[in-house]
Amino acid sequence: MGTVDGHEMVIDRGEGIYVFDEDGRRYLDATASLWYCNVGYGRQEIVAAVVAQMEKLHAYHTFGDFVTRPVTELTEKIASVAPVPGSKVFLTSGGSDSVDSAAKLARRYFHLTGQPERTMFIAREWGYHGTHAYGTSLAGMAPNKDGYGDLVGDVVTVPWDSVEAVEKVIEQAGPERIAGLFCEPVIGAGGVRVPPDGYLTGVREAIRRAGALFIADEVVTGFGRVGAWFASTRFDLEPDLVTFAKGVTSGYLPLGGVIAAPWIAEPFWEGGVMWRHGYTYSGHTTGAAAALANLEVVEREGLLAHALQLESELANALAPLGRHPLVTEIRSGLGVLGAVQLDPDAIEADPGLPVKAFRAIREAGALTRPVGGGGLQISPPLIITPEQVKEMVAAFTVGLDTVEV
Repeated sequence: MGTVDGHEMVIDRGEGIYVFDEDGRRYLDATASLWYCNVGYGRQEIVAAVVAQMEKLHAYHTFGDFVTRPVTELTEKIASVAPVPGSKVFLTSGGSDSVDSAAKLARRYFHLTGQPERTMFIAREWGYHGTHAYGTSLAGMAPNKDGYGDLVGDVVTVPWDSVEAVEKVIEQAGPERIAGLFCEPVIGAGGVRVPPDGYLTGVREAIRRAGALFIADEVVTGFGRVGAWFASTRFDLEPDLVTFAKGVTSGYLPLGGVIAAPWIAEPFWEGGVMWRHGYTYSGHTTGAAAALANLEVVEREGLLAHALQLESELANALAPLGRHPLVTEIRSGLGVLGAVQLDPDAIEADPGLPVKAFRAIREAGALTRPVGGGGLQISPPLIITPEQVKEMVAAFTVGLDTVEV
């Protein structure tokens, strides 16, 4: 948070994949803001849905037996595309809420099913799971949790790409102690790190053998970002819990949630046990209306298939950047996601290099941001065309060419 070198850039409006500052200058948004604007800016059908709902009923809580129609329609829609058929959906205000909700739900589930000793969570280096208490404790990047003390205990962090490390923690702690693994199918803020072949299946099986929960954090990867409704579906992971936010509304209003597989929901639903957890805006009526309109755009315009097609086109377009003197690696190849890794040696010599690079690229007409490990984020709106991908890469090239080191 905060400004860059004391400067502020005021974004005034958006249209398609572009945003404009107050001076009227146009920028290609290579990040979809904070990963979320999947359907692009200026979607009047979403605006109309929001206005219509606000004119009728802007919001009402969903505690007890209260509900509103947009909420029931949205949860039914999400359940219909969930990785596991028959799942239940709990709505929150955003991704951080969703992570904390999933962590509490996991521990409560095991307490309810006679395994209260299962409290330990496994997290991954470079992982990002929001900024609430659980999410901060699960962070795989030290700067995101340094200085806060021990917020939530029983968290063990392992290398992000090692199945063996997960298995070792399970063996050392005892499988009966493990509550679950928090796993971003593609690590986002930690540098856009695509998992090695076989990794996701491997850790899923390790957690399953331990009797613990595989918790897929799909706040970034959900709703089309990887060419499917969820990455968990694409990789047949059958997650026990899924966290989501961002792309569910494309950011038109804040909303998030947790998807619980039927075997996780069953003790609460069939046992008549109230889960004493919820937020003021869990199931915000107008937020749900925005999400429904957003998901209709995703379906009507075939954005899942479009994102899948863009996967190889984006990787091919980014490849030449890997030969730039300031770049050591291009991470891409899974969905509409990528990172341009700046040279770690150059960053060590000049820690300000990532900021210089993103500002130079901004001056060249595209918006990116530094992510974990010195990468530059690429996650444009899913409506981007192949021609616009080339425009984006050209701005990166021009910008990096102007960086003084």
